[in-house]
Amino acid sequence: MTTSRPNFKPLRILLSEGTSTSAREAVTVLGLAGHVVDVCDPAGAGLARFSRFVRTYHRCPGMRENPLGFLRFIENLLATGDYDVLLPIHEQGFLFARVQERLIPLAGLALPSFASYRAAHSKAGFSRMLSELGLPQPETRIVAGADALRAAVRFPCVIKTTIGTASRGVWVVRDDADLALAMRELEAGNGFAGEVLVQARVAGATEKAQGVFCRGELVGFHATRQIMEGAGGGDAIKRGVRRDRVRDDLAAIGRHLAWHGALSIDFIMPDDDSGPFYIDCNPRLVEPMAAWLAGIDLVDLLLRISLGETPEVAPATREGVVTHQAIQVLLGSAQRGGSRRGLLRICRDIWCRGGDYVGSTEELTPVRMDWLSAVPLVMTAVLLLVSPGLSHVLAKRGWGQHLLDARTVATIESEAF
Repeated sequence: MTTSRPNFKPLRILLSEGTSTSAREAVTVLGLAGHVVDVCDPAGAGLARFSRFVRTYHRCPGMRENPLGFLRFIENLLATGDYDVLLPIHEQGFLFARVQERLIPLAGLALPSFASYRAAHSKAGFSRMLSELGLPQPETRIVAGADALRAAVRFPCVIKTTIGTASRGVWVVRDDADLALAMRELEAGNGFAGEVLVQARVAGATEKAQGVFCRGELVGFHATRQIMEGAGGGDAIKRGVRRDRVRDDLAAIGRHLAWHGALSIDFIMPDDDSGPFYIDCNPRLVEPMAAWLAGIDLVDLLLRISLGETPEVAPATREGVVTHQAIQVLLGSAQRGGSRRGLLRICRDIWCRGGDYVGSTEELTPVRMDWLSAVPLVMTAVLLLVSPGLSHVLAKRGWGQHLLDARTVATIESEAF
């Protein structure tokens, strides 16, 4: 898929981080469209560093430990006048929404009000919003404190802190042993300082939908079903699906929040089609290559909205488009106890497009179009073949300084910020 707009002019894009899978896929979409891409990230070797599409990789202060230093770094770069659009690809949107009046004069930026962003970013806030809108979710209780949590638990369930992404702050609890582990980790991580959600476990397939909004109106939409789970519950293999009801519900959420920019939701679709049951919200794009391969460039829509345009509503994407992330496949297999021989077989099948990968397209490390992306893929494969037990360590490398925690959220929300 390539851009077909007349009089296309490459834009100069500043991407707010380069460690996440979403950032790496956005780099590919932007690069294939011909845009100039610079990346900010505190990590020395984020995924986006290994791409021929990245012009400059700026090492910056970590947002989690130093949100003000990170903001000043971004402002200084934008003040040079070298960028047309600031693209908040991950949780940096929380910070940027808080101070967007300072950023908008420096570059194009598409974000809702801070109040709307905060409502979508908080798991408790999202649950309350679903109740207000009458949209389906698993049976949910929002509690504060260890005693209230114990009283609310009914096996099986899922416990979540109100702040957390990339599967941080989420525990699947099936029995007393799982509950004891969750309680210990909540205590150790000061998780009881805020609200905690207890949700009934719903059986079914995990699906995701994402859209781009222009002043509260949905202009682009794509949904996928998880076919194979990767590390931390992420999608190792996914398939595009048609979900008209989810599109309508996402549109309702966006209108309620007067959303401007990208918004994604996770949901469970039971086998009897009694769903969907909405379980999470991410106020951003999530891994946009699958949508791009299915016929819609959500990143381009986001750029156009950032520049003040009002794009027409995009047509529906193609169903059945299957994509995979080789790194996630390898990490997920190793975490499930896969052997070295099994990992070698996966590497062969992925490269030869055999087995589970017949008809599937690599979305995270597209080696055939961006040879530098082979570096993190090969390193991951080699390390796992040496020691499959390293999978948990490697997966946690994605939980970097570009992500928020409760303390950082409180700092950004404070009047003094």
